[in-house]
Amino acid sequence: MALASKVAVNPLPWVLGPDGFDLSPTTVRAAVAGIADAGFTAMHSDVPEQWSAAEYRAVLADHGVRPAPGYFGAYFDVPVDELPALVEAAKAHAGVQLELGLSEVFLASHLSPERIASPAVGADFDASRLELVIERIALVAGAITAEGLTPCFHPHVGSWIETEHEVRAMLDTIDASVLSFGPDTGHLFWGGSDPAALVGDYADRVGAVHLKDVHRVAAATARDQQDDYMAATTVEHVWTEPGRGDVDFEAVFAALPATYDGWFVVEVDVPDLPSKEESTAASFRWITEQPEQAGSA
Repeated sequence: MALASKVAVNPLPWVLGPDGFDLSPTTVRAAVAGIADAGFTAMHSDVPEQWSAAEYRAVLADHGVRPAPGYFGAYFDVPVDELPALVEAAKAHAGVQLELGLSEVFLASHLSPERIASPAVGADFDASRLELVIERIALVAGAITAEGLTPCFHPHVGSWIETEHEVRAMLDTIDASVLSFGPDTGHLFWGGSDPAALVGDYADRVGAVHLKDVHRVAAATARDQQDDYMAATTVEHVWTEPGRGDVDFEAVFAALPATYDGWFVVEVDVPDLPSKEESTAASFRWITEQPEQAGSA
């Protein structure tokens, strides 16, 4: 794989708290400064409601940081009369991403209560619902593609696209011209998949990658204790900084085609290290120590 310069970080440790996401301008400014201090020069994009895309880009540029692909999440099992609003929201989000100068966006299914309660085991599986969710994902992906942006589907533990069967069913059903693959190594691993195998099998449609690590023992403990998603991630610390867990990143990099030149977004949802500063710094050190195919931050 050719050297990639598209390396970014998701500032989740800076903007995600016990009450959810804080995307206020004050918090986002602090996040940009923090990730720049750690050494990163690109950041997953989430524009505060109070800012235009141009204002957001200016704040990033003040710290030598550029935008990286953001994330559009949705409930894809909503009533049919809510679909027009869902499609319009996806198109509006795509417009902002395009204003930021991006060509890809991560697309994901929001978490469902049933799977939040029992994560990573394919809880409450229903074949007809999966078919419906895939149909809706195709609809939204088509709308985003029509706007000129490439949607890259991001499987997520706790959502209706969680297990390997569900990921493969979605990718095998929706045409690659409509939907690319945005694998998240951590969510795939925790959900029971081999990330490298999935990346290899769908390598020709990988458009962007989330690099996330998992403690195998913590995931097994959370499953044995029947922990919900929050307990598994914030108490058992399923997530960890890349290189500190059990995901085989070398195999993931090797599974990507030699021509891959898309984004790598380093992501730690909940820091395993004592502080967000230490977590972000460790993530930067790790990515800079990777072989050429992981790029340069």
